[in-house]
Amino acid sequence: MSNKELIEKIVSLKREKNAVILGHYYQCKEIQELSDYIGDSLALAKQAQDTTADIIVFCGVRFMAETAKILNPERKVVLPDMDASCSLEESCPADALAKFKAEHPDHIVMSYINCSAQVKALSDIICTSGNAEKIIKALPADQKIIFAPDRNLGGYINSITGRNMLLWDGVCTVHDAMQAENVLKLKEQYPDACVIAHPECNAAMLAVADYIGSTKGMLNFIKKSGKRQFIVVTETGILYEMQRENPDKQFLTLKNNADCACSDCAFMKLNTLEKLYSCLLNESPEIVMDKALMDSARRPIIKMLDMSKQLGII
Repeated sequence: MSNKELIEKIVSLKREKNAVILGHYYQCKEIQELSDYIGDSLALAKQAQDTTADIIVFCGVRFMAETAKILNPERKVVLPDMDASCSLEESCPADALAKFKAEHPDHIVMSYINCSAQVKALSDIICTSGNAEKIIKALPADQKIIFAPDRNLGGYINSITGRNMLLWDGVCTVHDAMQAENVLKLKEQYPDACVIAHPECNAAMLAVADYIGSTKGMLNFIKKSGKRQFIVVTETGILYEMQRENPDKQFLTLKNNADCACSDCAFMKLNTLEKLYSCLLNESPEIVMDKALMDSARRPIIKMLDMSKQLGII
């Protein structure tokens, strides 16, 4: 089928099955255009709670669909491609974290939301790139913390809060591979451009950034900024929303060479229109989890949400 035919069939199936399509910022343009809601993983999972949809189609990666299921346990949650994993999730096997946790019994575990349900279940609290700093600051200063799985985000939070959290040695391979030298080369060509970077980037990259923030934080920053050019140091899928919201501004991305797709997440790009159509048609692959696991994984998420409300950050 052509893209036009696929889109028509997807829209028809969505209506017929009372489904909602959630699209992460890093999805391809065609999927974002079809999505009922676009956002980051937690915002989308929460958004699903406010709909009356019978089926949640999560166009993102597996841990995101799991989070949607954890927060919407009575709904059917499907993912276009079950192989859409995440390098951060894969860097932190639950059994290895459980062993590390047992070796540091005086530490609590704060896990970045980019992790498996099993790791969430081992955690005391979850955080996002947007709320990690404020949640860390709200915890007692003498509280010892294991931060998993992203050493870059954890290191950044340590640097701005003065904490000394124990960091799990995991990274987002896309963000970690982005090189500061390439930003500096772009700055030579575009000296007035503002560098905005995601905190999953390595420390050298963050050192040359003018603004560091989550995907949503970047979008808000751009809208308020008087700058006209931005060097965007994160996954390229975000450019669709940036350009849609700011048609008069220019966005530049990093490439280690002219032909590379080094700013693209291969896992995110596994989702296609064809797979989205098949997913809706067959209501599969479906996210299925044990109730006990979902209950255990939900606890640290709810703790994060409750703290965020108390701190006035959601």
